[in-house]
Amino acid sequence: MANIYTLTLAPSLDSATLTPQIYPEGKLRCTAPVFEPGGGGINVARAITFLGGKATALFPAGGATGEHLVSLLREERVPVETVQTQDWTRQNLHVHVETTGEQYRFVMPGAALTDNEFHHLEEQVLKIETGAILVISGSLPPGVTLNNFVNLLKAAQSHGLRCVVDSSGEALAAALEVGDIELVKPNQKELSALVHRDLTQPDDVRKAAEEIVRSGKARRVVVSLGPQGALGVDATGSVQVVPPPVKSQSTVGAGDSMVGAMTLKLAEKASLKEMVRYGVAAGSAATLNQGTRLCSLENTRNIYDYLCRD
Repeated sequence: MANIYTLTLAPSLDSATLTPQIYPEGKLRCTAPVFEPGGGGINVARAITFLGGKATALFPAGGATGEHLVSLLREERVPVETVQTQDWTRQNLHVHVETTGEQYRFVMPGAALTDNEFHHLEEQVLKIETGAILVISGSLPPGVTLNNFVNLLKAAQSHGLRCVVDSSGEALAAALEVGDIELVKPNQKELSALVHRDLTQPDDVRKAAEEIVRSGKARRVVVSLGPQGALGVDATGSVQVVPPPVKSQSTVGAGDSMVGAMTLKLAEKASLKEMVRYGVAAGSAATLNQGTRLCSLENTRNIYDYLCRD
């Protein structure tokens, strides 16, 4: 099985709390915050670890928040490789309102990276053994240009790394222009932007994903469809997986759990159908939790077994 690494350019220390209600100006009494690691690639590595696999998380870390982030990952037995930064790692806040069930997610800008810090991250990437899978996930922080991102991706591929990209907007479009991406996971709106047309009919989504695969931009496209699950496309065909109805507590971390589960199956050389099923199971499992918690192995297995009955 191929080794898995993740790269997070904008990591975060996430805190989650509960409050009875939200209103302006007054003091909002909250429960003691629960701190968890955050950031796309970091969460992908955590999800893989929770599912019994192994993935090394590579990311910049700075200040006391960066130290706290690293210590939390070590407690979860997630292997880490960090580059020290001048700016402190950002801290995000997730607030769950008990009376309404609403969630408020306060997301801060990522810590700025200097050219030298980014160069050190790139050096770390190029130390990864050839043939490994590298998941690049999350947003670009201040100081990192689209050109920086593209050059890093090209260097990783030239080094023989199999790259999975989970991003959005210009970063995702730029990655697909580089081409030969192992896996991308856009939602329907993001896919529509990538192919520059509206996708109003169910078959439109499949055709758009097939277009990206045929063009050589990505080997696999898995389109996230929310409650309708996901549609996966590769050179051999397509498959749609619809999850069972579950009582969703939070959608935070569902996408990262899905990518983690699919990457684990990709490393195991599983079929497209198996990969998408496991991804949908993990994403659904993550929604069973409040706050920022990811999928659990038990819930993922239960949902996956249900999906395998057809």
